[in-house]
Amino acid sequence: MSNTENSKRIAKNTFILYLQMFCSMLIGLYTSRVVLNTLGVQDFGIYNVVGGVMAMFGIANTAMAFSTIRFLTFELGAGNLEKLKVVFSQSLLIHGMIALGVCALAETLGLWFLKTQMQIPLFRMEAAQWVFHCSVAVSFLSMINVPYNASIIAHEKMGVFANLSLLDISLKLGVVFLLESISYDKLKLYAVLLLIVQVIMRCIYMLYCSRAFEEVRMKFLWNKNVFKEMSSFAGWSLFGDAAAMMFTEGVNILLNILFGTVVNAARGIAIQVQRVFTRFISNFQMALNPQITKTYAANDLEYMHKLIYASSKYSFFLLLFLSLPAFIETKSLLYWWLKIVPDYTIIFVRIMILISFIDCLANPLIISAKATGHIKVYQSVLGTLLLLIVPLAYLALKLGYPPESVFIIHLAMAIIGHAVRVVLVRSMILLSLRDYFKKVIIRSGLVFCFAPLLPFLCYYVLPNMLFRFILVCLSSFFSVIVLVYLWGMDKQEKNILYNIIVNKYRKIIS
Repeated sequence: MSNTENSKRIAKNTFILYLQMFCSMLIGLYTSRVVLNTLGVQDFGIYNVVGGVMAMFGIANTAMAFSTIRFLTFELGAGNLEKLKVVFSQSLLIHGMIALGVCALAETLGLWFLKTQMQIPLFRMEAAQWVFHCSVAVSFLSMINVPYNASIIAHEKMGVFANLSLLDISLKLGVVFLLESISYDKLKLYAVLLLIVQVIMRCIYMLYCSRAFEEVRMKFLWNKNVFKEMSSFAGWSLFGDAAAMMFTEGVNILLNILFGTVVNAARGIAIQVQRVFTRFISNFQMALNPQITKTYAANDLEYMHKLIYASSKYSFFLLLFLSLPAFIETKSLLYWWLKIVPDYTIIFVRIMILISFIDCLANPLIISAKATGHIKVYQSVLGTLLLLIVPLAYLALKLGYPPESVFIIHLAMAIIGHAVRVVLVRSMILLSLRDYFKKVIIRSGLVFCFAPLLPFLCYYVLPNMLFRFILVCLSSFFSVIVLVYLWGMDKQEKNILYNIIVNKYRKIIS
């Protein structure tokens, strides 16, 4: 497949993923509200906290999921069908082992924790145990489904991925309607119905993949070297994921001990806001990630580098386009949304948005490093840098610095980590530091520095009212679009954009 065809596929997949995301968000927001009203605050809280126990056991599966996607995508790019079959078979075996291990831990240690350590009213303990057992079963099905889900992503069947995701959330919407119409213990019923939805979706995934992809066959193929390679890759990925989780929870505990739950609430809101923007960027990057791995497997490093530059730069511009009005009008947006805004929330949100800019630049390089399969040094260095955030934050707080100093340290370490990441990835994929700096950092930096000038002028000159907010949004969008065209795009990209606009115009008037 030519690079032009790959580019068209990326554009099509990006559009499909965004359409799916908007539909999922609308259905998800409605579903959450109805579930809360139907279950009530107490049962809704029980469901979420009990389900959260299972999330702690799932970190190994998350690391292995990245390993499966990487190896399947790599073999597809290399065009090695026999090796692809072996990789899929090994991934089924490994995920099955992880699923059994996690379920065994959950039904022993997790159940003990639920019964003895969690604050659940005695009269709802039976229902909570129903939820727990159903959550264990759901987690088991999710884990053994990872190879099938990874196959769809590796083959870049984003339309299928989007349709199945919409079917999943639509079935959950149907669960909500059943919940309202059936008179039984709502919490128990909700847990059982979600388990049934999971069984249905897993069967659909398995049926589709077994028919669509040649490598997906219920046939056991053992290869010691592939098993070892995939397990080692997952192990080092696990170190990086665990480091991220440990610094996140460590910072949360520090803030709780020294400042109380109000600051935790402010941090929680900031994380929620960051996740909204991150979701937009991750959908854009998901469409490019398989191509980055496949081009490395095909040894087409030149096109791989172009994909890295494009993914980094345009992810950055998209995030700037979406987040600039929110960064400037943070106070107004938070008060409209929450009515009561905890102390420190505004500064926390703004710093987390800045951290998101570094993260969106980092992802293409992370995918590139994982594409090589040699991530031991990479994960060791970057994971250690993440873990340093906690002791540095503790030192700063003990010295009397305010709570926002924790987020400033996080931002500083993110910048340092990205610089280290670029240097490490450079030797792994023969990336030119000069080209990366010129094509990504300088172009992104120019747009980032000058785009806020006009909207900030509107913010400071006009009084605090709805008209100012609208003008800030419009001026932000205008500034980003104009500066991306002037400074963010090179000559070739401008010509492509011009041809697209001319062709669309001709189709309209013809």
